[in-house]
Amino acid sequence: MKEDGRIHHSPFIAQRFPSTMTIEEQITYLMKGAVDCIPADELPRKLERSKRTGVPLRVKAGFDPTAPDIHIGHTVLIRKMRHFQQLGHQVIFLIGDFTAMIGDPSGRSATRPPLTREQIIENAETYKKQIFKLLDPERTELRFNSEWFAKFSADDFIRLAAKATVAQLLERDDFKKRFESQTPISLHELLYPLSQGYDSVALEADVELGGTDQKFNLLMARQVQREYGVKEPQLIMTTPLLEGIDGVQKMSKSLGNYIGITESPGEIFGKVMSISDEMMWRYYELLTDLTPRELEDMKAACEKGARNPRDLKAELGRLIAADFHSEHEAQQASDEFDKTFRDRQMPSDIPAIERPAEPIKLVKLLAAEGFASSVADAQRLIAQGGVRVNGETVSDAKHEMGSTAGEVVIQAGRRRFLRVVFK
Repeated sequence: MKEDGRIHHSPFIAQRFPSTMTIEEQITYLMKGAVDCIPADELPRKLERSKRTGVPLRVKAGFDPTAPDIHIGHTVLIRKMRHFQQLGHQVIFLIGDFTAMIGDPSGRSATRPPLTREQIIENAETYKKQIFKLLDPERTELRFNSEWFAKFSADDFIRLAAKATVAQLLERDDFKKRFESQTPISLHELLYPLSQGYDSVALEADVELGGTDQKFNLLMARQVQREYGVKEPQLIMTTPLLEGIDGVQKMSKSLGNYIGITESPGEIFGKVMSISDEMMWRYYELLTDLTPRELEDMKAACEKGARNPRDLKAELGRLIAADFHSEHEAQQASDEFDKTFRDRQMPSDIPAIERPAEPIKLVKLLAAEGFASSVADAQRLIAQGGVRVNGETVSDAKHEMGSTAGEVVIQAGRRRFLRVVFK
């Protein structure tokens, strides 16, 4: 990869599939898990032209570096970039270091606080390390939109602002709600969709990917491209917001229902195993590279009883863990999970602490070591039968330990263990 993020275009060679893959098969694969494809009739035309000319499509997705850590919900979009990349197209991972100083108003009921330049640089570096767990770094064009916006003059911004009307921008649901409720909308926020649209002009994008919450911005980019004379504006494709491991709400770190891509293989595998059988298929669709046909065959085998849902979920856990670690580590995580939960053996890598040999209530110890948020929370956990000491379920909230030297192994919930050595 060159220093400015540009790379030489790779030959138009399907990376995962044989060269005989038809356009229809490519469309089916690319549309797997997608919500919108606008205009739908442009996708086959663009793919056919690319195949005929040997020129890869330029597929862009933009990310504002507003958060340093990615969870697997964020990777739904990155994986769709990967699918285009597997089919030989040029993907462009755009870091919006300039637009991050504006702040994306998508889904916001108030003005987003702008980031400092230092925060942007730090978060962007973290993104660069994380995205290449799924994307091929040698075949990814990594760009920053400060490349062109830092050179914009006041005249340039005035010309850009003239590409849309205030009425059009206020059609956006976020802006409309804030306007009707008399919540302030800053002028710089109105420039965000236009700025994102100009990114597509600067990058000569044929396709832009984004979450469903970005649909307004993606459509605005098509208008901006037309206003700047682009003969064939980009096709837009949106991906859904992934539900968390609770199967109900959107995956979010604040809700605690997420799987972080920097988590250990054991944590990733264990969390996947906790999802419902129904949610398993949703994760298979959005978080793997399996084709729709492969998924259909898998579902049919499960319905006929030829495949066990538990085994399929374990296979999913290994696939996801291997994406962010290695196949060997993913298999180790699977084996450790079986050893602990199926064979009822203790894990081999239980963390250990030392404490003085003096009496302490179990509820206080659980709270002190973060296994419960408070003593009351620890009491509820015990009442629910969720705490074991040396393999035996504890039902007495007044249980004490540590009066003599020795060690005990505490298990809280399904996956948390602690070895306490009393001296």
